[in-house]
Amino acid sequence: MPGEETRNSVTEIQANFAADMSRRDFVTTVSVATGGFALTQRSARAAVVRTDIANLPPYGNGTLPPGIRSRPVANVNGLTVHILEAGYEVPGRPAVLLLHGFPELAYSWRKVMLPLAAAGCHVIAPDQRGYGRTTGWDDSYDADPDPFRILNMVRDALGLVFALGYREVAAVVGHDAGSPIAAWSALIRPDVFRSVIMMSSPFAGVPSLPFNTANGAAPPRPAQTDDELDAELAKLSPPRKYYQNYQRTRGANDDMLHAPQGLHAFFRAYYHYKSSDWKGNKPHPLKARTAAEMAEIPTYYVMERDKGMAATVAPFMPSAAEIAQCRWLTEAEVDVYATEYARTQFTGALQGYRVRRGSDPKSIAEMHTFSGRTIDVPSMFIGGTSDWGVYQTAGSTESMQKTACTRMVGFHLVDGAGHWVQQEQPGKVTELLTKFLQDQPPRDGKPLAENLRTAQ
Repeated sequence: MPGEETRNSVTEIQANFAADMSRRDFVTTVSVATGGFALTQRSARAAVVRTDIANLPPYGNGTLPPGIRSRPVANVNGLTVHILEAGYEVPGRPAVLLLHGFPELAYSWRKVMLPLAAAGCHVIAPDQRGYGRTTGWDDSYDADPDPFRILNMVRDALGLVFALGYREVAAVVGHDAGSPIAAWSALIRPDVFRSVIMMSSPFAGVPSLPFNTANGAAPPRPAQTDDELDAELAKLSPPRKYYQNYQRTRGANDDMLHAPQGLHAFFRAYYHYKSSDWKGNKPHPLKARTAAEMAEIPTYYVMERDKGMAATVAPFMPSAAEIAQCRWLTEAEVDVYATEYARTQFTGALQGYRVRRGSDPKSIAEMHTFSGRTIDVPSMFIGGTSDWGVYQTAGSTESMQKTACTRMVGFHLVDGAGHWVQQEQPGKVTELLTKFLQDQPPRDGKPLAENLRTAQ
């Protein structure tokens, strides 16, 4: 909780909640030398996560800034959703909903929450389904995937907004895997999600249904599947594979959870490799979704075929000097991610890669319900100049700006940021978000900017 002494040791934190581990069905032994966890699953697993989070150490291990509150919200689409919030002290403020990506948490928004609250907003950041201290989701690989599909994730967001006593939010903001959820929320319920900001992951639009084929029009060519792309990538020298296919595999959880370098070092290297601190990140638009083009992307997205993610990021572990100089992600902050994922594992977070991305037939069928629809509320995109996430899907950035969003008012690439833009450059991101909110059209007879001033 705010003001509490920061715990810099994952070992110490693990000891504090070791008694709570029975519901996770694994035992944890701690390697002090690596700062990581060696985890052994028990023979039986509890399917639905029902942790009593009141018995866990304070969220953020003492690193949350004072003024950010952590609490659970019960009865949200079958979940008890853990949220962080700022600006909650004054009722009636315009609400802003922040949706994190992978492998992130509500904690990933900690650097922008207080400045947005200072601008007059009630800022709400949940641990999404499958992540962190949100409970009520099935943590097994063979879980029913339907709750993790995009429409149900929209229902999660909608249910949380309503549970908190709002009929609408001024903006929904999504980063990485949270970006498509934010985009679909604004597309499906523009009356509730009155504007949308997508970060790092562009929204290419709704899949199209065949049109006029009964009158002789040729049916559209089926989009290339991730399996077909993988077959192309396997022919490269050296052979490669698409990371989203890896994320769907049964072994992905154990590969990252049991990283030989330790979980803390895994997170440090993963975050470094995709940030602007790694100078090899020089993204550019791709001409097509072909193996030859995608081979230009670093291995965290287009992996070497014989390696998992733990081995992929290990060579990019920053030096001790680089870690000491990394002000946007301290060792204590890395511990927060390592601690939470050691407890929850990665499986719930990875479910979205199985059903929300790629060419999953059932998910595509659900999306076809909205074929022809566009995002018609004000929208904006923010990424980092060193973020390959902006370009990993050829053509999506252009589709977002030209067709998917009819009222896009800004496309911003932030200098000095890679994939973790709101953590690497929180000041610039806050500036862009605040101006976007203040520029929104009138609501209830007066501009949102006036509402923001009144609420302060």
